[in-house]
Amino acid sequence: MNRHDDILFGLPGEILIREGLADVNEGRDTIAGCLVEMVLPRLKTAGISPLPAVRSLLDSEHRLYGHLAEFGNGAYARYNSLLRELTSFRRALEHRMVRGLV
Repeated sequence: MNRHDDILFGLPGEILIREGLADVNEGRDTIAGCLVEMVLPRLKTAGISPLPAVRSLLDSEHRLYGHLAEFGNGAYARYNSLLRELTSFRRALEHRMVRGLV
C-alpha cells in the first residue's frame, strides 16, 4: 500500500495511534494502547484490522489516567491533552471516511 493511500497518513496523532495499535496487538498495556482502545470501534469501521476486543471504554480511560499518574503531578492536564488529541484524530478520521478518502 502506498503511504498516501494509508487511512492514518497525516492525521493528528498518527504516530501515537500507530504506536497504540502495535501495543494493543501485542497485548501491552500502555498509554498509546489505552487511547487506541478508546477509538477501536471507529478504527474497525475504517477497516483497520485485525484488532482485538477490549474490556470497556471506562476501563481504558481509568487505565490511561493510572499510567499518567505514575509520572507524578500533571496527570490531569496530560490526560485532557491526550483526550483533545484523540478527539482531533477521531474527527479527522471520520472526515476522511465521509469524504471517501479511504
